[in-house]
Amino acid sequence: MVLIIVFVFIGILNPATAKMIPWMFEVMADSFKELGMTVSGMKIDAMTSWTQFFKNIPMALIAFLLIFSNSFTKEYQSGTLVLVLTKGLPRNVVVLAKSLFMLISWTVGYWMCFSITYAYNAYFWDNSIANNLFFSAATWYLFGLLTVCLLILFSVLQNNSGEILLEVGVCVIVGYVLKLIPVTKKFSVLTLADTAALLAGTAKPDSYIMAIVISLVLDCICIGTGVVCMNKKQL
Repeated sequence: MVLIIVFVFIGILNPATAKMIPWMFEVMADSFKELGMTVSGMKIDAMTSWTQFFKNIPMALIAFLLIFSNSFTKEYQSGTLVLVLTKGLPRNVVVLAKSLFMLISWTVGYWMCFSITYAYNAYFWDNSIANNLFFSAATWYLFGLLTVCLLILFSVLQNNSGEILLEVGVCVIVGYVLKLIPVTKKFSVLTLADTAALLAGTAKPDSYIMAIVISLVLDCICIGTGVVCMNKKQL
C-alpha cells in the first residue's frame, strides 16, 4: 500500500508541478524584480511534465529499495526461513519467489506511475512533443530493474539492511563514474537513466543498445548468483 501511494503520488505530482510553475513564478515576481530579474515568455507543455517525471522517479526507486531492503534480512533474523527450509522448501525457490515478487512490484508500480502522468499530460497538453517517450521510459525502467536485481543479490549475501543499501549505492556510483569517462560511457548502465537527450531528440535510441544489453545480462547474473549463494549460505 505504501508503494502504491508513492507511485500514484509521483504520477500526479509531475503534471501538477508543471501546472504550478507559472503560478509560483507569478507569486515570486516581486522578489525577482527586487533582484533585477524578470521572467517572461514561459512556455509550459508536456515536456515540462515529463522532465519532472524523470526527476521524481528516482524518489520512487529509493522508496522501493528502502521498503524491500529487509525482505531477506528479517527472515534471517527471525529464523522463519530456517523453518520453511527444514520442511523441504528448496532454497532456490525462496530466492526466485522473492525476486519475482520484487520485479513484478517494480514493474507494476513504475508503469502505473508512467500511465498516470501520461494520462494527465494527454489531457492538459500533447504528449507527442516528447521525442522517444516510450523508449525513454523503457530505459529508465530497465535501470530500476537492474537496481532491484542488485538489491536481491546483496540481500542474499548480507544480513543487514544498511549494508545492502550501501552496496547498491556503491554500484550506482561506479556506474556513474564509468558514465563520466568517454571511453566507457556507452558501457555504463547509468546511461539508461540519462533520458533528457532522448526526449529532446538530440540522442538516438541506437546509442543505448549496449547499455540495455549489459543491464539485461547483469540482471541474469545477479539473480543466478543469488540462487547459487543462497544454496551455500549458512543460516
